[in-house]
Amino acid sequence: MKKILLVSTAFGVLLSSSILLAADDEAPQWEYTGDTGPDHWGELSEDWSTCNTGQSQSPIDIVFTEAGEGDEIMLDYKPSGISVVNNGHTIQQNFDTGSTMQSGGSTYDLVQFHFHSPSEHTFNGAHFPLEVHLVHADKEGNLAVLGVMFEEGEANETLEKVWQVIPEKSDMTNTSEQKLNAHDLLPGNMDFALYSGSLTTPPCSEDVRWHVVREPLQVSKMQLKKFQDVISANNRPILPLNGRTVKTVSD
Repeated sequence: MKKILLVSTAFGVLLSSSILLAADDEAPQWEYTGDTGPDHWGELSEDWSTCNTGQSQSPIDIVFTEAGEGDEIMLDYKPSGISVVNNGHTIQQNFDTGSTMQSGGSTYDLVQFHFHSPSEHTFNGAHFPLEVHLVHADKEGNLAVLGVMFEEGEANETLEKVWQVIPEKSDMTNTSEQKLNAHDLLPGNMDFALYSGSLTTPPCSEDVRWHVVREPLQVSKMQLKKFQDVISANNRPILPLNGRTVKTVSD
């Protein structure tokens, strides 16, 4: 039985938001290294204390088990205009409204996707060179994220649409007349690990519904270099599972 249903149609209206919070004049600055790095995020603001004290934090190391049925997700992704932001911490593509994911009885809108290099999640302790997070939010603001890994290989045509307009400086946005469908950032086999986690950046809020896909896509060495030349290493270290259940769900 297919556990993932993919539908694609053609129109949308602009919606933009971010799991990586936009810079704020009053918010403390955070980074991935040094005194403002991950070990200190919880100390930088009272609102970020969960980064240090939370018991359901992300990312985690994933050990896939035999895939089972249930926990079906349904993806209805539509082409979107390309609007690419360099927010200083990652490269992010904001999405037009109309693309959705159904998971756990709720419907979430696809808001944006962004990248981490090296990957934040690991499989059996091993990182991938790149990971994309497709961020979805429901009407109450609850988040569901679909994570997909990339291994080095052939150039990725869908990534290239984004890479062509990567802003080289922070706080810049570039657009393109091309269209992009997030369905093209998904592999053929959609077995995934399902678990309850958190944002991987401040404020590290918990109760994020994570779906991390098992099969990687490919990215070329030149594409990796282009991203890494603009964004320094931006992965939060692995956090303990603390008794949480990680379920492998079958495509």
